[in-house]
Amino acid sequence: MAGKSRLFRPVTIRGLELANRIAVAPMCQYSATDGVAGDWHLQHYGSLVASGPGLVVMEATAVEADGRISPADLGLYSDASEVALARLVKAIRPFGQARIAVQIAHAGRKGASQVPWAGGGALTAAEGSWPTISASPIPFNAGWPTPREIGPYDIDRLRHAFADAAVRADRAGVDIVEIHSAHGYLLHQFLSPLTNKRDDVYGGPLDNRMRFPLEVIRSVRRALPHSKPLGIRISASDWVEGGFTPDEAVRYLVACKNEGVDYVCVSSGGLIADAKIPVRAGYQVDFAWRIRRETGLLVRAVGLITDPDQAEAILGNERADMVALGRAFLDDPRWVWRAAAALGEPVPYARQYERAQPKLWPGARRRVNGMAAG
Repeated sequence: MAGKSRLFRPVTIRGLELANRIAVAPMCQYSATDGVAGDWHLQHYGSLVASGPGLVVMEATAVEADGRISPADLGLYSDASEVALARLVKAIRPFGQARIAVQIAHAGRKGASQVPWAGGGALTAAEGSWPTISASPIPFNAGWPTPREIGPYDIDRLRHAFADAAVRADRAGVDIVEIHSAHGYLLHQFLSPLTNKRDDVYGGPLDNRMRFPLEVIRSVRRALPHSKPLGIRISASDWVEGGFTPDEAVRYLVACKNEGVDYVCVSSGGLIADAKIPVRAGYQVDFAWRIRRETGLLVRAVGLITDPDQAEAILGNERADMVALGRAFLDDPRWVWRAAAALGEPVPYARQYERAQPKLWPGARRRVNGMAAG
């Protein structure tokens, strides 16, 4: 029986039930080898599944090798990467109740970059750089290479690459496929007038700028079983004058819903390196609230959501249907346990960890009180 907390009530997406409304947001780990998941991914995602969220969304996963952000990105463009993902999903699924999603992506002009701890800038030729592509030949930032403008052949090839990655994800056993259309990566580069200066049917007014992203969505939806949920992540604002706007985000998402998208994760920014983003607690929630009201899509809110009462209020005030946390889970992989205790809700523990439940370990109450104080 569902408790009083909205956060811990189940939610159903295209017939798939999630045990609660807490998602682990996709967070790049920069730990793959030629797109192939390894031991780091096993311990990372296994630990997150064991903590009890309703959904774990795996990091941005490239649909082709040249679509990676860095050489260490996860991918789904080869048999080896598919086998590794299938092995990972099979290994971690028994650790908890979480459904598992994978976010398929193409970095576009933000590709061929260093991993963050090496500086995060554009790779040099000596470091193994590769040519990048985008809606228009506009570099991401000073010192970055100029991407090649995508032509008709690329449009067709990339539609197939996204669809093929979705098929691989389905065969690997993931529960949900999520398309990355945010944070300045390729689909976002088509959507924003700041990066799309084309004069063909893929540029100009919004109906044209969203044409290619919608073609990708259509290809992915057709490639998946009808029962498999499809989500999307968007940046609802570029936070730059003349950029992609919340009004346009609503129009885009209505079209996405018509193509069979089941939910949206509402983020923002990432397109322009020096955008002034007013980061504060829940700073993107108003975007999620508007999109929920005006599109009818299931909406997942994200962005400096760190406290259980904050997350509960977002859902209780009907500003979103789900919440996602990213770095809060890196800081505290057992965030779900603490939230459940703070809100008075039961949550299943892995048998190996049952002795850490508040009713069995007094130290748990100290952690819960500390979370409430923070």
